Amino acid sequence: MSREPKSFDNLLGGNAKGLSDLQLKAHFTLYQGYVKKLNEIWEQLGKADRSAPNYSYNAYSELKRREPVAFNGTVLHELYFENIGNGSTQPSAQSKKLIEASFGSFDAWLADAKASLLSAHGWTVLVYDYQEQKLFNNLVRTEHDVGLFANTHIMVAIDAWEHAYFADYQTKKADYVANVLSGLNWDVINARLAQIGPHAQQG
Repeated sequence: MSREPKSFDNLLGGNAKGLSDLQLKAHFTLYQGYVKKLNEIWEQLGKADRSAPNYSYNAYSELKRREPVAFNGTVLHELYFENIGNGSTQPSAQSKKLIEASFGSFDAWLADAKASLLSAHGWTVLVYDYQEQKLFNNLVRTEHDVGLFANTHIMVAIDAWEHAYFADYQTKKADYVANVLSGLNWDVINARLAQIGPHAQQG
């Protein structure tokens, strides 16, 4: 089992609002590193001795503990690169309806997303909770393997680690947050919402 890194070169040349090619290429390299480590972990797990797993230390046990770090590092970056854009798209009527039902208004969601991102030492993901049938801004922290809400569907993933913006913004994180939120690729996000199917119709 192995995974190939995806190309996101379509974002270069000004197609990701507020992000330079320098910033994006550095971020692509970091993402590719997660894919490489995920493949290494999967390769080693295929050969690991499962006869003596242990919480303190065992090769198999340690690989399983690190697997979600590399897996989430891979998947969250793919979701992020897919859903950032140049601000040329708009939320669908269905997306706006669900956001408004979940947060009170679209502007209230934006305000909450900004607050979450500025609080995050990690990620903020907008998730749909199948039980509550509403959206939440979910703060994922540590090594992007802690805090992800269970039984949810990720609608938007935004990287709030320093590596996502520091080359362009240094310590001006709020400017990065404002640009990335206003530049979201709603064509991608609308399609993710459509995957929820009939659940979203009840929002």
